[in-house]
Amino acid sequence: MSRTYKAIGINLKSMPLGESDRLITILTREYGLIKAVAPGARKHNSSLSGRSSLFVVNELLIAQGKSLDKITQAETIETYPRLSKDLGKLAASQYMAEIVICQALSEQPQEELFCLLSEHLTRLEQLPSNSEYLVLANLSHAIFHLLALAGIAPQVQACQLSQKPITPDFDNPNWQVGFSIPAGGTVSLSAWEKSQAKNKEVAMQNAIAAKNAVVAESTSYYQIHPRSQLQLTTRFNATELALLQQLATAEISQKSASSWLTIEQILRQYVEYHIDRPIRSAALIDSYFAFLPPSVPQQ
Repeated sequence: MSRTYKAIGINLKSMPLGESDRLITILTREYGLIKAVAPGARKHNSSLSGRSSLFVVNELLIAQGKSLDKITQAETIETYPRLSKDLGKLAASQYMAEIVICQALSEQPQEELFCLLSEHLTRLEQLPSNSEYLVLANLSHAIFHLLALAGIAPQVQACQLSQKPITPDFDNPNWQVGFSIPAGGTVSLSAWEKSQAKNKEVAMQNAIAAKNAVVAESTSYYQIHPRSQLQLTTRFNATELALLQQLATAEISQKSASSWLTIEQILRQYVEYHIDRPIRSAALIDSYFAFLPPSVPQQ
């Protein structure tokens, strides 16, 4: 007989398999990310039909197979029914699930990741109706926490060049700070400009040294190697940086709704840079917010 094991898991992805089965990607507390077949789950009278839906938490009994494991029993522990009734919440949930699938390990306990995902799904579900930009704020919050758990969250409190703290200047309407994905976070514009000037100076010194070497018919010369050119991905204003800095905390203030679009987009680029693949579910977010009217800032 096949070996069986028990696990508590949340369904992250589902796809048809054969005539009536489903292949489900599940994040479990005990064994990390697994794929298992839910036999007959696409039949209306199947006990696994509802239990194989997205974002359902089940206590599972799974039989280990040669190629694919098979769910033999499932008892639902928790569901998030309001996620599927709101397009924005559903899109945000699938977005988070896609990141978790890239991040989760197999055959290893994933207790922290499981609890973190459950917490943010609960927050999404509990948001009031017609709160589209709050969905975006909570999605950004979840993304940052997932990145932090993976140890790759962007540095948003200090400059990546000078390591000095950066504080938003709300008194200056033209104040900005740079953000570099390859550098891993925020960059003071003054520090960046000094770095650019230094690289130009080094390049000029090398050009002069090369010219002198040719004149002297020397076969070699000492070359000063400049720092690699740091490119800024974008720039944030004071409000946007303040929101970005809030993401590291347990709670966020729901204000400046339109700024959350900027925050989500840069976090998306940051995630895609690190996982080296596009987030497909993000297209749903783009489509959803493309047809929404500008929001009144939330207080």
